[in-house]
Amino acid sequence: MDKIIRKWRAEDAEQLAKILSNKKIQDNLRDGLSYPYTEKDAQDFINSMLESDAKKTFAFAIVNKKDQVIGSIGAFRCENIHRQTAEMGYYLAEDYWGQGLGTSAVKQLTDYVFEATDIMRIFAEPFTTNRASCRLLEKCGFQLEGTLRKNAVKNGEIKDMCMYALIK
Repeated sequence: MDKIIRKWRAEDAEQLAKILSNKKIQDNLRDGLSYPYTEKDAQDFINSMLESDAKKTFAFAIVNKKDQVIGSIGAFRCENIHRQTAEMGYYLAEDYWGQGLGTSAVKQLTDYVFEATDIMRIFAEPFTTNRASCRLLEKCGFQLEGTLRKNAVKNGEIKDMCMYALIK
């Protein structure tokens, strides 16, 4: 499996802005991202990831064979009694959907986090309507622990979410 995750670079901002200006991608992410997503937004995000605490934030660009950004993936350490748990999030440019690249990125991130840290549980909470993300997590060994009913409001719609977790 080719390594397809790497640390963010300042020059990734232009491509990241293009990816996140796709409404289909934003519809499956949490709120708080501007639309359209500008290069300045992307630069601010990249800077915040590069400056974040390396013991709490594990954020990477997903890249193609030409080392061009095609998505983002990260795991973020929780706090207090959940300090050995991390929440994972990811997205991929629409042109790369269905090619197994998201699966590869998730496997690489989870392997890295489990090998390099004391984190023992990684979880993700896709919307139940995001079947592709649910299938991706299952392919990576995540187990569906349950449905979080009426757990979010996205675009004015009340949404259920799935709770998936992978244990070290």
